[in-house]
Amino acid sequence: MTSTNRGGRSIFREGRRRRDAAAVVVAALVLLPASPMAATQGPAAAYSVLLNFGGLDGSRPDSGVIADAAGNLYGTTFQGGAFGYGAVYEVLATGGETVLYSFTGGSDGALPYASLIRDAAGNLYGTAGQGGTFNNACPNGCGVVFRLTPKGKETVLYSFTGGSDGNEPVSNLVRDAAGNLYGTTVAGGSGITTTCAGFSSPGCGVVFKVTKAGIESVLYSFTGASDGAAPAFGLMRDSAGNLYGTASLGGDVSSCAGFGCGVVYKLDTSGNETVLYSFSGGADGWGPLWGLTSDAEGNLYGTTPMGGDFSCGTGYGCGVVFKIDSAGNETVLHTFGGADGESPAGALVRDPQGNLYGMTAQGGADNFGAIFKLSSSGKESLLHSFTGADGALPQSALLPYKGSLYGTTYEGGSLDGGNGVVFKVVP
Repeated sequence: MTSTNRGGRSIFREGRRRRDAAAVVVAALVLLPASPMAATQGPAAAYSVLLNFGGLDGSRPDSGVIADAAGNLYGTTFQGGAFGYGAVYEVLATGGETVLYSFTGGSDGALPYASLIRDAAGNLYGTAGQGGTFNNACPNGCGVVFRLTPKGKETVLYSFTGGSDGNEPVSNLVRDAAGNLYGTTVAGGSGITTTCAGFSSPGCGVVFKVTKAGIESVLYSFTGASDGAAPAFGLMRDSAGNLYGTASLGGDVSSCAGFGCGVVYKLDTSGNETVLYSFSGGADGWGPLWGLTSDAEGNLYGTTPMGGDFSCGTGYGCGVVFKIDSAGNETVLHTFGGADGESPAGALVRDPQGNLYGMTAQGGADNFGAIFKLSSSGKESLLHSFTGADGALPQSALLPYKGSLYGTTYEGGSLDGGNGVVFKVVP
């Protein structure tokens, strides 16, 4: 699971257009043609593009946005910026964009995938999947955890070495009251000399903690067996300090071409992992990549980009929305069929009425992806289908803010090259 050079993408992205089973299992999204199924069109939602990326100001936003109290939005782009290795940007509530930082591709990091978090002082925290420390394990850099001041000064809090400490952090971070940061790496860990879930990989990934002083500790190292492998995008932390996440591989390694179909897991404060659910790769879903959300009863909600309806696309399935209760029972809340969305991407968000909102990277009316709502009764409706000119291939979570939803698309937009957009939709 090594990374590519700056012009390429990690293994989660390089297989986007490939048809081999290995790439499909680990690709964040697989571009499959949508099936000709009728979608339920919901009430018209007011959609507007707030920013079209031009390249020097950022390109290919792979993550969503966060907001401050004034309504300014902050995010990262996977590429672009002054040096082509990605950028941190701000979209002002009054209009216009400011590039807060451009990654150089060196020790400061490169190719940030994940969304940011913000502290009370306005500092931003995030991860970059490459750059940092360069060695044989990570010829393009093993990735970093960074902090960015409101004035745009970057500090690398931790630079991964690609060994037992982890390699390629692509997840967002969560922060506790003491300022400690928690996240995952997709590779590295204690199994660095072993084959991980069918791949000749330098480790199966870790869950890590980085203190305010920049000291890293590995809370859990995945083995690639029933415990999972390749934890990708995002952790969730409860009030007791337990961490919840998904691993896109592992679980039942007799399934999904021998790679395992992925798991949902819990990590307690002592570092003990419990697999809450292991996917079979069938109607229940396949290859969970994104983070989770929860309700007051402790139920977990998430998506898989594959599985579900196997008549959809080229046969890998169009993905599902799932619920897992506190006893580890899974319920499929929605199975995508193509025209109603395909390959759900990004964590879900939930409103007080129990409605879930998310995006699909493909499908919709024009097969450029869609924004969907899933009611508490399980009825799905499309809020917006992307056309390409207004965005395409969304790969992130939505941000609910003051009655609207904000997000990004990885491609599309009105500028030449289709470098992606930041948008607002009022459901």
